[in-house]
Amino acid sequence: MSELAVWTVVFTAGAYLVCGIPFGLIVAMAMGHVDVRTVGSGNIGTTNVARSVGKGAAGLTLLLDAAKGLVWMLVARWAIAALALGGDAASLDHTTVFGTTLSCVFLGCILGHVFSPYLRFRGGKGIAVGFGAALGLYWPIGAGLLALFLLLVIPTRYVSLGSVAAAASLPVWCAVFGFPPVSIAPVAVAAVVVIWSHRDNVRRLAHGEERRFSFHKKGEKNDPVEREAR
Repeated sequence: MSELAVWTVVFTAGAYLVCGIPFGLIVAMAMGHVDVRTVGSGNIGTTNVARSVGKGAAGLTLLLDAAKGLVWMLVARWAIAALALGGDAASLDHTTVFGTTLSCVFLGCILGHVFSPYLRFRGGKGIAVGFGAALGLYWPIGAGLLALFLLLVIPTRYVSLGSVAAAASLPVWCAVFGFPPVSIAPVAVAAVVVIWSHRDNVRRLAHGEERRFSFHKKGEKNDPVEREAR
């Protein structure tokens, strides 16, 4: 196995461990004394934290989840270039075959968040961490994902609709920006994982049963976990 391949595996595994940190659960417990796994959708992501705890906790969860993806991608880019490519970070450009390395690290970020090793392989749905990691992979992709997400969520208030559409568009953005097919493949797998994590939301959207986004109001009682949504 080549040196580059070895470091790709190492930093992809690191992405899994770092992005598996359940910030939503930690923030909700610290700020609202709420275990978000037991209320609402049972998910540890920003949307359920917003509904269960409130704006502040949701904002911090969003920031931390996006940051762990972005920071790890930037660390991986710098470190892999230094360790395997003589410090030539340009070799990891998304248009080169070496760019597949960062696509694999991106996949590790998504897998860690969705299948957290700290929560018995359960976690969030990969949107915030995916946005942050996409910025680290190639920032115009992250910008495109955010634009599509907001375009759908703002008028409808269906976060899941924007999330699924953004995930589905991810391989398309990669192709538009010149990623070779071998680099698009790990990103496409990540997109499938995110869409799969929203499978119950898709079902509820199809049946007109999906909840629109809202913040938790002080004094409002949380609904018990929706078992079918997990």
